[in-house]
Amino acid sequence: MSMQFLGTQIDAVYHTAIVLDNIEYYFGQGVQTCRAGATHHGQPMEVITLGRTDLPIEIILEYLESLKEVYTPESYDLFMHNCNNFSNDFAMFLVGKGIPEHITSLPQTVLDTPFGQMLRPQIDAAMRPITQAPTPQPVAPQPSIARTANTQNNMSQATPPVAVDSALAAATGRVNNVTAIRDVDRLLDLAKDRCAIIFFTSSTCAPCKLVYQPYDDLAAQSAPKCVFIKIDFSHADRTINNRYPNVRATPTFITYLRGQKRDEWSGADPRQLRSNVDMLLNAAFPPHPHLDTSTPILLKQSQRPITYTKVPPLEKLIMKMGEVGKDPAVSSIVSYIDARERFGAMEAPLTKLPQFADFLRKSTSTLPPELLFTAFDLLRITLTDVRVAGFFAEEHKGASGTPATVHHLLSHVEALGASAPYPLRLTTLHLACNLFTSTLFIPHLLTAPLSSSLISILTTALLDEKYAALKTSALSLAMNMASSNHKIRMKQHSANGKPLLPGEAELADAEQVELLASLLETVGTEEQWTENKKMAVICTGWLVYGADMNGELKDLWKVMDAAGTVGKSQAKAAEDRLLVREVKGLLDA
Repeated sequence: MSMQFLGTQIDAVYHTAIVLDNIEYYFGQGVQTCRAGATHHGQPMEVITLGRTDLPIEIILEYLESLKEVYTPESYDLFMHNCNNFSNDFAMFLVGKGIPEHITSLPQTVLDTPFGQMLRPQIDAAMRPITQAPTPQPVAPQPSIARTANTQNNMSQATPPVAVDSALAAATGRVNNVTAIRDVDRLLDLAKDRCAIIFFTSSTCAPCKLVYQPYDDLAAQSAPKCVFIKIDFSHADRTINNRYPNVRATPTFITYLRGQKRDEWSGADPRQLRSNVDMLLNAAFPPHPHLDTSTPILLKQSQRPITYTKVPPLEKLIMKMGEVGKDPAVSSIVSYIDARERFGAMEAPLTKLPQFADFLRKSTSTLPPELLFTAFDLLRITLTDVRVAGFFAEEHKGASGTPATVHHLLSHVEALGASAPYPLRLTTLHLACNLFTSTLFIPHLLTAPLSSSLISILTTALLDEKYAALKTSALSLAMNMASSNHKIRMKQHSANGKPLLPGEAELADAEQVELLASLLETVGTEEQWTENKKMAVICTGWLVYGADMNGELKDLWKVMDAAGTVGKSQAKAAEDRLLVREVKGLLDA
C-alpha cells in the first residue's frame, strides 16, 4: 500500500520508548511511564542492544525532568516531534548514540512525498488518540542496579544502574518501630555521627497517643539528621528490657548524641518533646551564625545562571573555519541551530552529538588559535538546549567521570593562559557560563578538574586591564559559580532541603580561597560603584555566607581585611548601600 500511495516502501510505523529497570518511558501525553510492555501499544516487535550506561538513577531522572520542558503534551507532532525523537534524545544521553536512523528518518521520508504532505493533517488527527492515550498504570522508578541497554521496536530499551539508597536514608525521615535489641543497636550505630531518640510506649498507655503524631512529624522534619526509634513494650523482646531495666514508665524518651546517651525524660507533653528534639538537633548540628543574620538584599539577588545566547551569522562563522568548516558534523549542527532558531527546540531534532563532540576535540589541533573561537562558539550556542547540555555533561565513562569534550576544550584554553587570542578567551568565558544552564553540569563544574580550569580562566580574565569585556564576562562566570556553590551549601544547612545529586559538593577550599581573593581585589581596585563592582560584592556575599567559620576561607577574608575592603564601597542607590552593609556584616561575623 505504501508503494502505491507514496511511491516508497514503508515496512512499519514505529513507536519507540526507553525502558529503565523494567519501567517504560515514552512520549505521548507528555513524558509518561508504566511497567515495561504494559502500554496500549503492546509487546515490542524488535529488541536491539544499545550498550551500557553507568549513570546513577538520580542523574537520569534529573535529565528526564529537563526533557519535560521540551516534550510537553501540547508539543506532540506525529511527524516533527514524536516518541522517536524522545527515545533518540534519551538514548543519546544514556549510551552516547541514538536509536536506529531508519526509525527517526521515517516521518521525513513520508513528508518528502506529495501524497504524504497532502495527508499529513488527516494522519496526525487520526493517530493522536492512539499516540497520546493515557498511561494505564503510571510507575515511579525504584532504586536498583542494572547494567545492559537495549532498543526495541516498537520499544527502545535501556537499563542503567540505579543508585541504592543508603541505610541511613532508609532509617531517617520516618519512625522505626523495633522489637529486638539488635535492631536498636543497628539504628544507633547509623546515628553515631549525628543523633537519635528512642520513644518507649505500650499498647495500654493512653497518654502515649498524645505524642504519636508529633513524634511522627518530628521524624519527617528532622531527616537526615536524627534517627527516630519507637519501642512498644507490649511486643518487645526480653533483650530490650535487659538493656533498659530502668525504663519503668511510658511514655519515656531517651536521646543519643554521637553515640552517647544525652537525656532521658518521661511524660506525654508534645511541647517538651519538640523543645528537647530541637535542642538535640542544635547540639548535633550547631546552627551557623550567618543563618540568624538578616541579609534580605543579598539573598534576593537572582541566582538564575547568566547565559550568552546570541546567535551570530552562522554562514560567516563557518566561512572563517575554511576547510575545517566542511566537516559533516559542522553542517549537521548548523542545520540543527537554524531549525531551533526558526521553529524552536520542539521542532529541532538533535543531531549526531557524538560526531559533533569528536569534531570539537579535534578542532584544537585543526584550527589555529586565532580561529578556534569559531568551534567554541558553536558549542556555546547549542548548550542552551537542555538536551545538548545533558549530553555533554554526562559524556564520560562511568558515573563520576569528567565530561570529556568540555574538559579538553577548557584545559586547552587554560594552558594558553593570557596568551590566548582575545576572541577565544571571550568565547570560552561565555561558553563556560552556558554550562550552568544544566543542573547535571553543576557537580562537574564545582569539582576538579573542571573547577580548577574555570577558576584559572576566570581569575586570569579578572586581572586583564586591556579588555573590559573579559572582566565583565569573568564576573558573570563568577556569579554562576558562587551562586551554584551557595545553593549546595544551603542544601547542607537545611534539614528538609532537596537532596544533593551524586558527586555534588562545594568548591574545594583552595579554589574558594583563590576565587574570593580575586573578587576582593576587583572590589578594591574598582574605584567607582559600577555594575562590575556590584557583581563582585554579590559573589563575595554568596561565597562567605554559611562558610566554615574555622576554615581557610574565613582566614583569608580576615587576613585581607575583606570587611574593610567591601565597607569602603560607595554605592549610590539605597538598596546597593544596604547590600554593601549586609556583606560587610557577614565578613565581620
